[in-house]
Amino acid sequence: QVQLVESGGGLGQAGGSLRLSCAASGRTFSSSDMGWFRQAPGKEREFVAAISWNGARTYYADSVKGRFTIDRDNAKNTVYLQMNTLKPEDTAVYTCAAVEGKLVFSGSYYRRGSYDYWGQGTQVTVSS
Repeated sequence: QVQLVESGGGLGQAGGSLRLSCAASGRTFSSSDMGWFRQAPGKEREFVAAISWNGARTYYADSVKGRFTIDRDNAKNTVYLQMNTLKPEDTAVYTCAAVEGKLVFSGSYYRRGSYDYWGQGTQVTVSS
């Protein structure tokens, strides 16, 4: 079992930065692939970024590539999402997710169904 708690959301300005954290509890974090998803009002939850269990591989949605960075600190059981050059369209509830283990295929990181555990989410609002 993995429990996930996000923090760091809030109000940001267009062009600014925010850093989200996701603290995980449970003995399997260091061997779990992790991801960030977001859901804007009236839209489906969408993939944002993912990172392999050892940090060796990262994946990004095209909409955030070059602006967002995902990383993790397994010693602290935490995964981060650094969001730079924020845009109003980044406004959403951001949720981190964990896989029970490791994914085999790169395409799996982008799919919601690949993740077994989900946090409650943190609101990010970007003003123009």
